[in-house]
Amino acid sequence: MPLNQLQLSLQFARFAEAAEHRTQLPRTKVARWIRHALAVDAEITVRIVDAEEGRQLNREYRKKDYATNVLTFDYQQEPSVMADLVLCAPVVEREALEQNKSLQEHYAHLLVHGTLHAQGWDHETSEQDAEEMEAYETAIMLELGFQDPYAK
Repeated sequence: MPLNQLQLSLQFARFAEAAEHRTQLPRTKVARWIRHALAVDAEITVRIVDAEEGRQLNREYRKKDYATNVLTFDYQQEPSVMADLVLCAPVVEREALEQNKSLQEHYAHLLVHGTLHAQGWDHETSEQDAEEMEAYETAIMLELGFQDPYAK
């Protein structure tokens, strides 16, 4: 099955560890991970930020005063997806360590997760929706050659 078209903008904020995170996120891999989660063509900006910017965006847009791993700003779902995915590098790195995953694997999962949100998937609406989204994320991650991100 052919993958959908993707216009990708990959941005890195200026922060101390940006170079390390940039090496984990080659443009070709980021595009591949996102395209595997797309049901339609898309125009997506991925921005990697520090804890300060991540916290500020989460506070401003979700009224939650902490930096979270990924924020999805979806502007359009049809006929194509238009969205921004903002990933907070220190949170992603901490979670990867806590979950005993490589940094790249955790980034791949969060990019798949955010891309699904951009298409209307939601895990906070019901337990059934959460289970369906997790199952789809797992299938995509396995297809990409990664482990089940929810396996304990």
